[in-house]
Amino acid sequence: MKKLILFALFSIALIGCQSKAEKEQETKEEIAKKPITEMSIYNLPEKWTTQNGEDIELKQLRGKVLVMVMIYTSCKAACPRLVADMRNIEKKVPAALKDKVQYILVSIDPKVDTPERLKAFAIENQMDNEQWLFLRSNDEQTREFSAVLAVNYKKISPLDFSHSNIISVFNAEGELAFQQEGLEVNNEKTVNKIKEEAAKVN
Repeated sequence: MKKLILFALFSIALIGCQSKAEKEQETKEEIAKKPITEMSIYNLPEKWTTQNGEDIELKQLRGKVLVMVMIYTSCKAACPRLVADMRNIEKKVPAALKDKVQYILVSIDPKVDTPERLKAFAIENQMDNEQWLFLRSNDEQTREFSAVLAVNYKKISPLDFSHSNIISVFNAEGELAFQQEGLEVNNEKTVNKIKEEAAKVN
């Protein structure tokens, strides 16, 4: 009798897991079918390479709130502070919304920032989990994407760049929702916007 009860409970749990997985799959399919708005970064067709060596398109991230910054790993001045700002923002977003937000760091120095270097940087900065995504491309695509984010940068030496310090928040449809400019600034508005947009995600 006990075995029968345990089997029944296991079956119910299994059905629950299957239903959840099927629901998540249906949600992804529904999102993919929706038309992309004109102002969405998901219209950009280019591919990016992650810190794990995988090639992706931005539209594969559709359905999540994106928190994005442009850095380069050899930077010793502003970038460590931008990374700290990103980590600080991530810590203030409630755990219940964690799966609805993706934190992205885009390299402005793709020649130096190989996938291997980005992976090492992620590990060094304790950002080596699914919430953190590092992207790189070629110089031309990086320059075009920086214009979308209103990030200006200029190479001033072989290993040094002058660049804007902007953290951008995109809603689940890839539309720009908010930008934070500066280093170590009050991030209350940024965090509130992330929470607001994440709360809209199914």
